[in-house]
Amino acid sequence: MSKRPHIIIFNPDEMRVDTMGHMGNPAARTPNLDRFAQEDAVSFRHAACQNPVCVPSRCSFFTGLYPHVQGHRTMAYLLRPGESTFLSELKQDGYYVWTNDRNDLFAAQYPGWFEQNATEVYYSGQCKKAPGPEDPGIRGPMDGKNFYSHFEGRLAQDENGRNYSRDDEAVDALIHRMTHPVDDRPICAFVGLMFPHTPYAVEEPYYSAIDRSRIPPRIKAEECDGKPKMEQRLRDLQHMQDYTEEEWTELRAVYLAMCMKVDAQFGRLCDALKKAGIYDDTAIFFLSDHGDFDGDYGIPEKAQNCFEEGLVSVPFLVKPPKGMKLDPGVSDSLVELVDLYGTVMDFAGVTPDHTQFGKSLRPILADRSVKLREYTFCEGGRMPGEIHCDESHINGPNGSPPSFVYWPRQTAMREDDTHEKGTMIFDGRYKYISRVDESHDEFYDLGKDPGERHNAIHDPEYAAQIAKMQRAQLHWYQDTCDIVPLDYDARFNDKMLFNMTKSHAENADEEAFLKQTIAGGVWKIPLILQALLQYRRQQEEKGN
Repeated sequence: MSKRPHIIIFNPDEMRVDTMGHMGNPAARTPNLDRFAQEDAVSFRHAACQNPVCVPSRCSFFTGLYPHVQGHRTMAYLLRPGESTFLSELKQDGYYVWTNDRNDLFAAQYPGWFEQNATEVYYSGQCKKAPGPEDPGIRGPMDGKNFYSHFEGRLAQDENGRNYSRDDEAVDALIHRMTHPVDDRPICAFVGLMFPHTPYAVEEPYYSAIDRSRIPPRIKAEECDGKPKMEQRLRDLQHMQDYTEEEWTELRAVYLAMCMKVDAQFGRLCDALKKAGIYDDTAIFFLSDHGDFDGDYGIPEKAQNCFEEGLVSVPFLVKPPKGMKLDPGVSDSLVELVDLYGTVMDFAGVTPDHTQFGKSLRPILADRSVKLREYTFCEGGRMPGEIHCDESHINGPNGSPPSFVYWPRQTAMREDDTHEKGTMIFDGRYKYISRVDESHDEFYDLGKDPGERHNAIHDPEYAAQIAKMQRAQLHWYQDTCDIVPLDYDARFNDKMLFNMTKSHAENADEEAFLKQTIAGGVWKIPLILQALLQYRRQQEEKGN
């Protein structure tokens, strides 16, 4: 196609890859995504986020950089002026960039910084606040088993029989902009949703649509050994030990129902694009920033330095625009969320303005068997003493109060050995996790142990494989530990350069020429002096 494609990034928060029907979950209800993957897109079974919490993950896939490259390893360090994203780069290259105000990306202390990265920012909250849970007291007392569960159950409906949320509002605003463009520029739109992020709560008809009897068994903590300290600490602080299996099943059902609502919202968008006649010419990305424990290991929600598949493997579906070769279906190729940046820039025909590590997925879209990566990586946690990287100290020296639903996780993050930095490397079967304290390293053979129940780090059978992955992880850090800017810096300012060269001038006219040359952007002393000699010859020729 001669005209550049529209580009839409549809980004639910905290959605696991196994919440979709086409990924084999018998209880999942995602007909729109399933059809999308079957007919129009490639859905990746092994798409790894680069950090298992929101801000570091988003900073990573918007820039094509791993979290460690520029220190984006914390919920409180967002992108700052001078850091470009595919939004800012496409805007500069002529795209009309639309986004909603689900941020977790741009540092808000810089006035106008958010708006600088987009042509239009849609601020939600224009609609009436959606009703809360049918049982407002469902959390119960602070010492009860449900207080830190994040479970709220069925949401109430308004007088129109709906629970119209900020997510719904944002999707409808996106539909309006796509079908009512401001001008003839191609549109790049990013819509960030809250669902299926906790709390676990959803309205009808989604709540009752999930067949509880078909929900796969969860991975139980008592079945596991050698797991990270963070997980045991969360279980201790959340005191959900008395949660029954029926209660866990209900929590998991609500989570799947929330994913079902996300699927319906996505379907509404695709239907609107088709009706407007722009679906074919639009590249569409559907991805989540990270996953959710969802009751596995006896834990709800997420944790920043844990790397189980439920947290790391996320939905990542890509539909190219019409005219690009497509082999639709599920791909087992290893990909990372940083590849979003590389693929968006490829589709838009824009050259990145910085070194980045994302790979264009165009070859896999054309042939699902293509392998672009040998490994995927994920990282999280902090070094000892880096209290500015935990989420507790964001709320002051005493942290958050126990009445806050995130108090258990934030409290656990205050402990150096619990919140210790870890890095995952995965090759599609084997997973190795290195930690600051090597005695806490993990290794799993997912071919034999898909639930990552048994840490085999000390099993001699895997010694050679572990050593191989340790070397690969080191090489990855060496390859990605920093980036060198694509532009060049001058060591001397204009005054310095003039003082360094003025002794070569024989008169006031030559001094004036030196100043003019330097002001014109010549900052290499040999080039300045060469220009001076040429000027002198020209003047001598004029004199003769």
